[in-house]
Amino acid sequence: MKLKTRVTRKIEDIPQEEWDRVFPNVLEGYNFFKSLDESKFDQFSFYYIMVYDGDVAVGAAPCFSLKYSLDTSMSGTARRVFNFIKKSFPGFLSVKALACGVPMGQGCIGMAGNSKDIIGAILKKMEEIARHEKAQLIAFKDFPYSYSNDFNTLADSGFFKVDSLPYAEMEITFKNFEEYLNKLSGASRYDLRRKFKKAESLARIEMKIVDKLNEEILMEMYDLYMQIVNKHEMGFEIVPMAFFKNMARNMPNETKFFLWRVDGKLAAFLFALTSGGTFIDYYLGLDYVLAHKYHLFFIKFRDVMKWCIENKMKKYEIGFSGYEPKRRLGFDFIPLHIYAKHRNRLVNPLFKILTHFLKFENFDPDLKAIKRSMSEKRSSHHEGVRPDTLKRHPGHRGAVMHEKGAGSNRD
Repeated sequence: MKLKTRVTRKIEDIPQEEWDRVFPNVLEGYNFFKSLDESKFDQFSFYYIMVYDGDVAVGAAPCFSLKYSLDTSMSGTARRVFNFIKKSFPGFLSVKALACGVPMGQGCIGMAGNSKDIIGAILKKMEEIARHEKAQLIAFKDFPYSYSNDFNTLADSGFFKVDSLPYAEMEITFKNFEEYLNKLSGASRYDLRRKFKKAESLARIEMKIVDKLNEEILMEMYDLYMQIVNKHEMGFEIVPMAFFKNMARNMPNETKFFLWRVDGKLAAFLFALTSGGTFIDYYLGLDYVLAHKYHLFFIKFRDVMKWCIENKMKKYEIGFSGYEPKRRLGFDFIPLHIYAKHRNRLVNPLFKILTHFLKFENFDPDLKAIKRSMSEKRSSHHEGVRPDTLKRHPGHRGAVMHEKGAGSNRD
């Protein structure tokens, strides 16, 4: 198959019907990318690759370039040591990279034809962009298991596969929140109710849902978001304030802002996307002083779960990081993978070794335990379990849920 490719810097240069014809029907679609383009991210430059068979679109791939710090996965003492080194050598462990996917969330490629040929055409165009951008690394970021067969041929071009951060999801089969609680262990159920009762005895906590924001609330909300960014060491992207406004304008039917006030003061917010029975818990912001005192992470979860049940949502996705509280709440963990290579063939084998050393679970004990459980689950039930899903029993017996690490969703 002789395929042609076209690359643009703005998705609006591509007719929406052309993009939608081949790209998966996901919330991170045409209008999502339009919002990214309009938000002027300092960290990223965006590219959109279209693949054509004659005049017919058969492939679509969003890409972005960035200056990637290889110590992104580090936390604790290791992160502090490298931060100290970076004060004298700011570019230490930083490389220019080009990635297929999106900075936040799962990677997707639209394919309406032979996947091997389409991915080959996309990769060829990515190589051209990388040369122009002087990017040392090329990657396909955060793709689920369903792409494994399609990506098998990447190894022939020097790519290797590494585990990324898993994301969390929950199938909503409950008629009400009480039924959800009853599926937890007695200890977990007691712990949640204790937290709810304590918080409500200390202050008046009110939730409001809006689909757009005025400037005053946007400023307050963004301050809470930046508290999350500044606290979490393993964050990847920093979303500009304009992103939230652009999303509300470009995706008004899908965008929801949940706002929590404690005695009148904005203490937490959630930016969420919802469509077709799927709810994505995207960006969370917290006033950390109030969050721990009033258990706002769990108040947020309770209120959002009630909304999901009342609005007939079928799936609740909550994204990356803060794994232990999510495990206690009964979320399933879905593995994602990165396919990467260094463009210098001599350096690539060393880069592969370094990448495996810098895996996220090497610096996050909770994630390491969950990855171990995922591996054991696949080994013991390999005949009956989807290879891309780990089901956990909600609220492991004896669980006491803590807010540690619970503050961010899609870091």
